[in-house]
Amino acid sequence: MSTENEGNPVPPAPSTPPVPPATPAASPQPAASEGEAPTAPIPPAPQGAPTPAAGDPYAPPSQAPEGSWPPPPPATPSYADAGAGAYADAGAGAGAGWGSPYDQQHQHQPYQQPQHAPQKSSGRGGLIAAVLVAALVAGGAGGGLGYTLAKNNDNSGSTTVSASTDSGVTQVKRAAGTIAAVANKSLPSTVTIEAESTSGDGGTGTGFVFDTQGHIVTNNHVVADALDGGKLTATFPNGKKYDAEVVGHAQGYDVAVIKLKNPPSDLKPLPLGDSDKVAVGDETIAIGAPFGLSNTVTTGIISAKNRPVASSDGSASSKASYMSALQTDASINPGNSGGPLLDADGSVIGINSAIQSASSGGLGSTGQSGSIGLGFAIPINQAKYVAQQLIKTGKPVYAKIGASVSLEDSSGGAQITDSGSSGSAAVESGGPADKAGLKPGDVITKLDDSVIDSGPTLIGEIWTHKPGDKVQITYKRGGSEHTVTLTLGARVGDN
Repeated sequence: MSTENEGNPVPPAPSTPPVPPATPAASPQPAASEGEAPTAPIPPAPQGAPTPAAGDPYAPPSQAPEGSWPPPPPATPSYADAGAGAYADAGAGAGAGWGSPYDQQHQHQPYQQPQHAPQKSSGRGGLIAAVLVAALVAGGAGGGLGYTLAKNNDNSGSTTVSASTDSGVTQVKRAAGTIAAVANKSLPSTVTIEAESTSGDGGTGTGFVFDTQGHIVTNNHVVADALDGGKLTATFPNGKKYDAEVVGHAQGYDVAVIKLKNPPSDLKPLPLGDSDKVAVGDETIAIGAPFGLSNTVTTGIISAKNRPVASSDGSASSKASYMSALQTDASINPGNSGGPLLDADGSVIGINSAIQSASSGGLGSTGQSGSIGLGFAIPINQAKYVAQQLIKTGKPVYAKIGASVSLEDSSGGAQITDSGSSGSAAVESGGPADKAGLKPGDVITKLDDSVIDSGPTLIGEIWTHKPGDKVQITYKRGGSEHTVTLTLGARVGDN
């Protein structure tokens, strides 16, 4: 799968489309010169309508030529992981094996969100320039229209009605249950995370308040740059910034917990929902900092459940993360990673972690990919368990079956390899798979009621369970199908 993480070169922020002036029809404006904001064309009058007389101030302007915005999306970085087979349970020796065979053959698969912050010199400046241009164009159009109306207002008989306003109200209140109300309640409990390595590399991601002690949940790849002596900060929507430290991180799950230094006393944790009860079609709300634009809210629905996703940072030495993800069409972009995916009630049902990359794009060949309506989130039931383990011990705990499976692309199941990583046994002696009678060459096709079509799918399904859980494994051997029950083992740490 094509993925990116923190630590890659920081690209500039994309040029932002100026907002067309929200004014009534004005006298025709000349076509915008290069660098100016294009104006939105106004639909033609219905058939049969009389043609306005020349000089009529209320006549609609002629349509402006079509603008070139938005530009085509940038090209998708290729996946470049390396490795051989991997333990389906990430058992002994599994760490070094996460990655390549499966991922190299999935060039159109989901990838982790690279949370790179826009370059402070050119990216942000470009955004501000675009906004200023839009404001100047709007001001010019509005001023001209105002003068024309005033000049011809004496006997026009035209009357407009404005909505009543209360100058004493500083913030509009929305009814409970609306997206605006959920966003207003949830935003104060989200943070924009900036991670910087000792060499100065880094990027931007998102996190949310997990408890009143100052713990913030996010993605592992969001904080990866700050793991070895780097700098980590978390900024709330009110502008207050806090230094933070990594409490624990789980590379395989792609979950991390950080803790604010000297946290405020009024922290309000976001309520956690039940991701097992989420249904396809449920409304979703995503909060994050796409391309460094903090406190951005987008909406969509749950478009699929239990979507197998393997992702990594795209480097040759990277290890893959696996999830049985919630799929959403809410717009998710680089910088959204680690942010909450909320349901219609404002409860967290997932952690935004990856998006599907496009196979090609414009504006060069090295830009970051953006949302094409396929985003993926770690189910909160799994993330909650991982976060609690990280807070308690600082180390992740993974469920395992004790067998090495192939990561090659397949639709027939997860095949147990002939040997494990670094020449170890494919089936761990005395492990759950060994006790259940599984052998090298067996092809696992189901775990409980979930169909297994590949090694990464099996890993993702195993990791939705906890050590000690009993699961049913269906496998094929020599053309015959067998079903066994085994108790999942445990592995501590990412080694």
